[in-house]
Amino acid sequence: MNKIKYYFTSVFFLFAAITFAQETEEEKERDPGHVNQSRFKQMYEEFSTPNTYRSASGAPGPDYYQQQADYKMDITLDDKNAKIYGEETITYTNNSPDNLEFLWVQLDQNVRAKDSKSPLRNGGGVNIAYTAGNFAQTYVTEPFDGGFNIEWVKDGNGNALSHTINQTMMRINIPQALKSGESTSFSIKWWYNIPDHTVNRARSGFEFFPKDGNRAYVIAQFFPRMAVYSDVEGWQNHQFWGSGEFALPFGNYDVSITVPADHILDATGVLQNRKEVFTKDMMKRYEQAKKSYDKPVVIVTQAEAEAKEGAFSEKTNTWKFKTEPGRMVRDFGFATSRKFIWDMQSVKLGSRDVMAVSMYPKEGNPLWEEQSTKAVVQTIETYSKFTFDYPYHKAISVHAKNQGMEYPMICWNYGRPNEDGTYSDRTKYGMISVIIHEVGHNFFPMIVNSDERQWGWMDEGLDTFMQYLTEQEFGEKYPEVVAPNDKYPSRRGDAAKIVPYMGGDQSRISPIMSNPENVYQLGPNAYGKPATALNILRETVMGKELFDHAFKTYAQRWMFKHPTPEDFFRTMEDASAVDLDWYWRGWFYTTDYVDIGVKDVKKYYVTNKVTKAMQEYMDARNLTEADLPPLVYLAEESSEDFNEDLKDKSPSETSQNLKEFMMDNMTAEERAQVKEPKFFYEVTFDKPGGIPMPLIVEYAYADGTTESVTYPPEIWRKNDAEVKRVISSDKELVGIVVDPKLETADIDTTNNAWPIKDEKSDFDQMKEKVKG
Repeated sequence: MNKIKYYFTSVFFLFAAITFAQETEEEKERDPGHVNQSRFKQMYEEFSTPNTYRSASGAPGPDYYQQQADYKMDITLDDKNAKIYGEETITYTNNSPDNLEFLWVQLDQNVRAKDSKSPLRNGGGVNIAYTAGNFAQTYVTEPFDGGFNIEWVKDGNGNALSHTINQTMMRINIPQALKSGESTSFSIKWWYNIPDHTVNRARSGFEFFPKDGNRAYVIAQFFPRMAVYSDVEGWQNHQFWGSGEFALPFGNYDVSITVPADHILDATGVLQNRKEVFTKDMMKRYEQAKKSYDKPVVIVTQAEAEAKEGAFSEKTNTWKFKTEPGRMVRDFGFATSRKFIWDMQSVKLGSRDVMAVSMYPKEGNPLWEEQSTKAVVQTIETYSKFTFDYPYHKAISVHAKNQGMEYPMICWNYGRPNEDGTYSDRTKYGMISVIIHEVGHNFFPMIVNSDERQWGWMDEGLDTFMQYLTEQEFGEKYPEVVAPNDKYPSRRGDAAKIVPYMGGDQSRISPIMSNPENVYQLGPNAYGKPATALNILRETVMGKELFDHAFKTYAQRWMFKHPTPEDFFRTMEDASAVDLDWYWRGWFYTTDYVDIGVKDVKKYYVTNKVTKAMQEYMDARNLTEADLPPLVYLAEESSEDFNEDLKDKSPSETSQNLKEFMMDNMTAEERAQVKEPKFFYEVTFDKPGGIPMPLIVEYAYADGTTESVTYPPEIWRKNDAEVKRVISSDKELVGIVVDPKLETADIDTTNNAWPIKDEKSDFDQMKEKVKG
């Protein structure tokens, strides 16, 4: 061993020896044994065993399969009576290795049936106050009967097919098992009363406009839909209670929708009879829109829409839609009204054009004509950049009061100006954000088709994270929209935004990995916290390059397939070479929070005299100084080792001891490679919070300079409570700040600085402000 290595080994040997001595004392009273409690332990206990359906890498396995459900439907909307009638034929293909004894169909509208158990599932007492409408709806109004009326179920030969309805699920009792690789067809005839979604917050329904007597319809979950059968759940036939959304198989759709002749309608799929339902002016404008990449072209103007508001045509038109070959969808929705204004703009994606579409009544203007299609375009562009090129031919944003809901190629969005056309920034940003969010759902979960009924965060959290990225790019692209702000004011995504939730009452917080029906606060749980976790993962833990590659890998592996949380977790590690078990466990499987601070700072001086700690070490082992190699000692400033001799010397003079040690034990060449620090500090960082995170530290020195160091999260792997670092510097340390840019969602910043500042945390200040 050369002398320079010997020098440093000696110093570290000293500290190791003292630590060892302390440990031997503690061993006199042994603690009982324990299981592996490390927050860095592998996730084998939480994860399922990989198999031929889903690989250990997070990719689909060689035997991965998924079922297919194809629909042919004839739909009639009765505008006068607000009813919808349908007759559908489902062709179901069993691609699983199992023989299926029965089939399960979802009847989501039964959540609004008169005898629905959904309103009974929650406890609660008397509120201190109610709005008139809420009081009437809760206590004195007869429940709205919006459940399915199933007139018949028939097999492919027209014979009655036995079926059993259990709340929002219907079991089709097929006469013989559907074998692996086989298909079967059956038909259902049904109808139901369409709810007013502005009254009972239905995801689908109509808004009534009393001034002109019209309704605007946003219709989805309107037909009996096949449940998913998979290698993970078998039949995903969990009841729809209202919060947990949908798990649906992919398939092809052929849908005819009959509505009043003066209605404007758009839907999932490609319009097959455009020339029959468009006027000549509409066709001309549509052709212009196909070539307009910089601004929307209005297909139906506000004046044209207003002219029809009092017409109420007795005639009907049938609009026909089909999905594109090879581009299956998992669901179908449509919007229709004589009040709709309609605009379109083309978006270039590689060699393909995608149509960005907006539909809105005059009540949405001027806000909607100014911002809606802009937001659709930005969403298609940004999401495509981070995942895959949007595969469908259009994306539609429909204005619906108090709504925010998504379906393939079409979604409903709120954001309404005042009656005089004015609107606040809050209304503007709320509208842009909800459009980005709902259009973004085309990617998660309409294409990357996760099970929303089980894992709400897999669609809402990933989508909210992508929404944050899109909002920021929207702000950069349209500075005139966000001015005078320097960035888009995203509601979720920034680390600081989740602090009030994570630092809140633990009895009212659920882990992200919870069923959406069982969480206390769905918004923070399924939207805000996972979005923030992914944003921190991207910007602070992994870095953008590694994260973006892994995230895109996940999206492309699972587009048009059914991923699970484990597929996501495994893929993110597989494509990045970053071990993230500690991160998934802390952020997704627990309600732990982040809290890291500076506990203590000790100043040391170099001395050539044996310190008290060293003397105790030698005495315990019957050693003398002559038995040890040449050593340099550090005396702590507040200890009795810090004698009068050291006190009288300046840092430069005390460093002379180090120089003398090097002169005696190192060659000139070796000394030239070693810095000669004047100051030594032992900094103790503690972690009152449960989640380990990178330790981001900014050191400030007396000469006005600063130094930023990021210690990896693994620094906590052997001591979850506190860690120490020795700082050697030729400059005097005057300040330390942990997480100076607030990157980690630290819930208590009062312990983040040294010297300690007598001030309340941002969170405590916020609580006092809210209380006041």
